[in-house]
Amino acid sequence: MKRENEAVSPVVGVMLMLVVTIIIAAVVSAFAGSMASTQEKAPSASFRAAISNDGSWGGSSFDLICLGTDEGIQTRDLKLTTSWTASDGTSGGMTITGPMDAPNVAYDNASGTPKDLYCAPIGFGPGVGDWKSSGGFYVNQYYGNYTFMTGTKAHNGAYGWNEAYGGYGVSPDTRYEYTAGTDFDLANQDTDAMMAILGDEWYKLMPGDKVRVKLTHIPSGTVIYDEDVVVEG
Repeated sequence: MKRENEAVSPVVGVMLMLVVTIIIAAVVSAFAGSMASTQEKAPSASFRAAISNDGSWGGSSFDLICLGTDEGIQTRDLKLTTSWTASDGTSGGMTITGPMDAPNVAYDNASGTPKDLYCAPIGFGPGVGDWKSSGGFYVNQYYGNYTFMTGTKAHNGAYGWNEAYGGYGVSPDTRYEYTAGTDFDLANQDTDAMMAILGDEWYKLMPGDKVRVKLTHIPSGTVIYDEDVVVEG
């Protein structure tokens, strides 16, 4: 009988291709596993934000409170983003990434020298070194320099004092408006903390409007807080 050997070579070729495919799959799997293991894990935390605007500097503020976290979260690792569209159609927002190379709040006093230069929102409570309960603050309170822990609050309000010093809503007839003064001068493009957090035209946000507040963990790229916050009066 005549012996047929033609089928041997194709079978060997198929087996070799299978072996190569398995090796490639194993290498890809190992590489992907290595990437997954080296990627930083996003922290787990819960937050609550509150925004108010009653037309005056004393009744307008931004608050972001950490209700709980499984570990301290450094603000330098968190990108804070706000975005909104007011009821009159005006839109705005801001992105804050710490630590900041330059302050996002700056306004001058009567002599023209900087009165306040800092990074908002500033921190209070646990995770904030040398914080003050009222009046002034330390560099440790700048956004990017403190750590969110359970009970930490990021807070700021609008600048204002009286009509002579200028600012936001400093008199009954300037509610929902900024006025220039010896400390706050619109001509010099001064920026208070509410402008730094929500954008220059934040004052057009009326009670009932919504502001989207988002925190992104920069090392992992994970959003750890995202909420539409209703503006209070």
